[in-house]
Amino acid sequence: MNKPDSLRKHLLEAVPGLANNPDCLLMFIDEGKVRSIATAALSFEYGYNLQIILTDYAGHPDSVFIPLLAWIRINQSELMENLSKSADGVKFEADILDNSKVDFSISLALTERVIVKDVDGVQTVKHAGEPQRNPNWPGEGPEWIVPNV
Repeated sequence: MNKPDSLRKHLLEAVPGLANNPDCLLMFIDEGKVRSIATAALSFEYGYNLQIILTDYAGHPDSVFIPLLAWIRINQSELMENLSKSADGVKFEADILDNSKVDFSISLALTERVIVKDVDGVQTVKHAGEPQRNPNWPGEGPEWIVPNV
């Protein structure tokens, strides 16, 4: 699974002060599932809830959620595009520790497609990128751009 590492890197770079204290950023995977259908290839999809915990955070919540939403827009856009998924796709709780710090717990519903191909007995595995909106649409090309796998 690649998305937790990608999000960790993004948050450490984007959230003010977090890079100086990376041990305050914890991540766990809950309720993991593997979905596959009966085809010749062994391709599948991971589905899981990513739990993100920020301990002793002294910044404003906007400083966390704006970079988080920027990452979601690229890496799990249906949490913003699909109304039913957006309702429960991003959840959070906060424990107010004192007037200057909180512990945040954020839950994200994530998926990752894994493409498995068998060519002449050699198996290749690739994690597929997420479809992206075409910034030139309408006008040029399709509305969505699907990464090559």
